[in-house]
Amino acid sequence: MTKVLDNLQATIQERKENPREGSYTCDLFQAGAGEILKKVGEEAVEVVVAGALEDDSRVIYESADLVYHLLVALVARGLTWQDVEIELASRFK
Repeated sequence: MTKVLDNLQATIQERKENPREGSYTCDLFQAGAGEILKKVGEEAVEVVVAGALEDDSRVIYESADLVYHLLVALVARGLTWQDVEIELASRFK
């Protein structure tokens, strides 16, 4: 995992364990799994639309939003990006 993803995941985990008022991440955790997954779905659709209709910078922007929300969803379930990496690695044996 890249340092950026490591840092992002650590920040998300920290917000889950130590909520801070005014934090968007904390608001997502407070809203619950259903709302988090809804955001993942919305961001996935935005990536698809950007991929079809927008320029590369918009695809990158929307992809970053999707990765962030996916990390929140993973952390909410007690999972990590490393768990995803292990699964991906197992597919290339």
